Amino acid sequence: MAGKVDLLILGAGWTSTFLAPLCASRGVSHAATTRTGRDGTLPFDFDPASDAPAPFRALPAARAVLVAFPLRAPGAAARLVRLYRATHGDAGPETLFVALGSTGIWDGSPTMQPDTFAWTDRHSPVDPTNARAAAEEELLALSPGTARTTVLDLSGLWGGARQPRNWVARVAASKDALRAKGSIHMVHGLDVARAVLAVAAHPERAAGQRWLLTDTHVYDWWDWAAGWGSEEQQRWVQELMDEAGVRALPRPPEMLGRAMDSVEFWRTFGLAPLKGRLGED
Repeated sequence: MAGKVDLLILGAGWTSTFLAPLCASRGVSHAATTRTGRDGTLPFDFDPASDAPAPFRALPAARAVLVAFPLRAPGAAARLVRLYRATHGDAGPETLFVALGSTGIWDGSPTMQPDTFAWTDRHSPVDPTNARAAAEEELLALSPGTARTTVLDLSGLWGGARQPRNWVARVAASKDALRAKGSIHMVHGLDVARAVLAVAAHPERAAGQRWLLTDTHVYDWWDWAAGWGSEEQQRWVQELMDEAGVRALPRPPEMLGRAMDSVEFWRTFGLAPLKGRLGED
């Protein structure tokens, strides 16, 4: 495909519903792919085991390439970068490859030890058995020698049809289920879009780095159930607070089992979350 765009989105999905309008409003040229080429996107289906260059030749050159679908298979990250660069000599070595990941790579890591509380940040050890974490390490290892790469590990996504208040009934289906729930971390789709454009605009800050992205809040499932739950769920919250000796909600991070710190991302790129409190869009 002829031409060059500022941003190529591989795998247009929920995130692109926020990212595409933001690109348009800022004058950032972009193109996007889906497997079928629906809704004016380019057809592209990445096979992590194939070395065929043909699917990549139809893609435009881009200053930044966003990989919005999960990378899990060993070798997939390096293969994607290699095939794109091999078929886009005009992309140049300055192209930044941005992968969207998940904060789930820190679940089960040694950061949290029994009876010990510690904050998780982007420098915390990841779960070595997590396939997405391994794929991220592979991608980041390409920078700076082979290509400029970075990863945005996203916490719980909300916005549009994804409204946290609708999750309480399913997650807190019983008092015992609610008892087991601690913290949850969120980030709005608009702030994800702003983060993508920020790293694309400042590749020198982003390259070679893994970033953790939340809205800088630690939320408490009990607090959600108290505010958004049914009358029965609200009663369970009161009973659980009495049993645990909790005097007010939200519970402090030390009682929630996990707390994530994403302040370094926002500070590095001179931003603050626009959607720093949950609510209806």
